[in-house]
Amino acid sequence: MKIVCFSHLRWNFVFQRPQHLLTRLSKFAEIIFIEEPYHAENVFLEIQYYSDSIQIVMPHTPDTSWDNGELKELVKRHLDFGNADSEYILWYYTPMALPLGKHLAPKYIVYDVMDELSAFLFSPPELLSREEELYQMADVVFTGGQSLYEAKKSRHSNVHCFPSSIDKSHFSKALNIQDQPADQSHIPHPRLGFYGVLDERFDIHLIAEMAHLRPQWHIILIGPVVKIPHEDLPRAHNIHYLGSKSYDQLPEYLASWDIALIPFAKNESTRYISPTKTPEYLAAGVPTISTSITDVVTPYGQLGLVSIGDTAEEWVKKIEILLLMSKEEKKNWTLKKDEFLADKSWDNTINNIAKLIPPLSCTTT
Repeated sequence: MKIVCFSHLRWNFVFQRPQHLLTRLSKFAEIIFIEEPYHAENVFLEIQYYSDSIQIVMPHTPDTSWDNGELKELVKRHLDFGNADSEYILWYYTPMALPLGKHLAPKYIVYDVMDELSAFLFSPPELLSREEELYQMADVVFTGGQSLYEAKKSRHSNVHCFPSSIDKSHFSKALNIQDQPADQSHIPHPRLGFYGVLDERFDIHLIAEMAHLRPQWHIILIGPVVKIPHEDLPRAHNIHYLGSKSYDQLPEYLASWDIALIPFAKNESTRYISPTKTPEYLAAGVPTISTSITDVVTPYGQLGLVSIGDTAEEWVKKIEILLLMSKEEKKNWTLKKDEFLADKSWDNTINNIAKLIPPLSCTTT
């Protein structure tokens, strides 16, 4: 069995939902991961291998468009699914890739909706019409969070919610790490940390105001800057930009954070997000505060696992409470978050997803 995935995200950018799901599926199927096109003078495909069963296809075109006619032919020849006995699944993360896939003859079509892409900065105007066409073609639709499910459940007859999950063994390493990364070791405590993409979803004003209100607190920001000018980022002596880190490195940084941050702005681009970092922060044992993102408020805020606030003043008050937690309060919080995370794992998620995809259901059991 082969799975051909069309993704707006690059495999080697930030390790998140597509990588978690597809690496696990690669135990049972060959994965061909086709990224959004890169800019180049000529049309060609660059091929890399993440593993023996995961091939990364990087298209290059002059217009960085999925619609390029030469690109369609190159991809079709590369896939070479002319054999009638060949069975494969098309797995979409972006409707923009529809021109490359709709003339193929897959066994099954999956649309995994991890974000409301039409709400993102610089989203293509034709995205919504292509998404509607993809709904007509897809056999099953998955959503990456409850709020996305509520928004999409009427668009298709076979929609299922699979929220962000967790690799607990990876992030719980932070509980026992003593050594500190060199670029963080000099930063004083208390340390308030965030990792993720710094883009239009990131509330730069909240961070700037909090840094001003509590100059003795040190804010650590890890991740690439995308779609927003570097000069718009808040600057202060207690704001530290450490750049991108690999997925493997994240527990090393989390290990000495006092508080973990989810400082997302409240706008259209964050209306339906379900941050994967929420359970990751908890698995690392770091008390966490977030803005009132729907999929964080429910369930994490309601269960008392994550503090919720939207202004710098609210954050300062609630962080002060978190910093002053007694040993007993920290113990109770730890027991509660461990109980919540007990049955959460990407392994369970992919097993349940596979049961809903007939060509995979017998392969993965």
